[in-house]
Amino acid sequence: MAEFILMKGNEAIAISAIRNGCDGYFGYPITPQSEVMETLMVERPWETTGMVVLQAESETSSINMLYGGASCGKKVMTSSSSPGLSLMCEGLSYLAGAELPCVVVNVVRGGPGLGTIQPGQGDYFQACKGGGHGDYKMVVLAPNSAQEMYDFVDIGFDLAFKYLTPVMILADGVVGQMMEKVELRPVKPRWSDQEIKQNFKWATTGKTPDRNQNVLTSLALDAAVHERLNHKLQSKYKQMEKEDVRFESYMCEDADHIIVAYGCMARICENTVELARNEGIKLGLLRPITLYPFPTVEIQRLVPQLKSIMSVELSAGQMVEDVRLAVNGKIPVNFFGRLGGIVPSPHEVYEAFKKEINKL
Repeated sequence: MAEFILMKGNEAIAISAIRNGCDGYFGYPITPQSEVMETLMVERPWETTGMVVLQAESETSSINMLYGGASCGKKVMTSSSSPGLSLMCEGLSYLAGAELPCVVVNVVRGGPGLGTIQPGQGDYFQACKGGGHGDYKMVVLAPNSAQEMYDFVDIGFDLAFKYLTPVMILADGVVGQMMEKVELRPVKPRWSDQEIKQNFKWATTGKTPDRNQNVLTSLALDAAVHERLNHKLQSKYKQMEKEDVRFESYMCEDADHIIVAYGCMARICENTVELARNEGIKLGLLRPITLYPFPTVEIQRLVPQLKSIMSVELSAGQMVEDVRLAVNGKIPVNFFGRLGGIVPSPHEVYEAFKKEINKL
């Protein structure tokens, strides 16, 4: 029989980590995601599953602790919010370059700088365009409910170990703080040391006579070796784009116009679609679930039937650039966004949408 608990999105992250075999959480408190660590401390998983929970001295320390744990083939994760993620970007680049799996949660607040503790979506560029240095990418999952916060921890670990890469769960402050009913999935126990040795030959599990020493690094001083590594990474990103694009469509098949939105804005825009439909306007909603890899092909499939697309974001306009790249100038791409942590209503989005289509 299914088990349900009423909890915040941040709390769902913590409970899911425990129930999905996470070996270690290393983090540092920052609003609006502090409930992740607080919940872990209340649940005390080190007494039940043996999971390590550690408040590091900084976000820089946290991300480098992930490097150490991931090197041993362990399921490790951290969480933070926008300014904290900025401090982790160097470590994320190291993890990507060394091909190490981990899950990183960013519950986004408004910026730039210290900004506000109110919700935002202004970290899209940071998450999807690298953030740190070098030619790397991460899988970026964008939940829009407490249930998806729970589910995406498990999915995130699966993708991290499939591609040997960091995976980011990019949530906004609304999703992190909202309280909803969450269905608890079956428990997945932590992997044993023997399972890790058997399944992850790359991990630093101790030198044995039958293999060479495992060296996990992103450093390659030989230019030819470094180029081969980068080509390998680029091939992996192409595989992601073929195999792991995720999105959700709402009333798109007969639509004349669509809104593209993710996270809390996708939930708001569902009501905007209903407002438009009630007035006879065929509006649909495309919700990217993976912000990288982006659902470019699906947008391109819809373009021939559409008169316009609008990107709706809690930012000055970031995802809209990927929408425009997908559309390639074939139809108008409009944008509506709010800043400073102000979350628009469905009616406000609808009025902005009507203003734009009246120009067509």
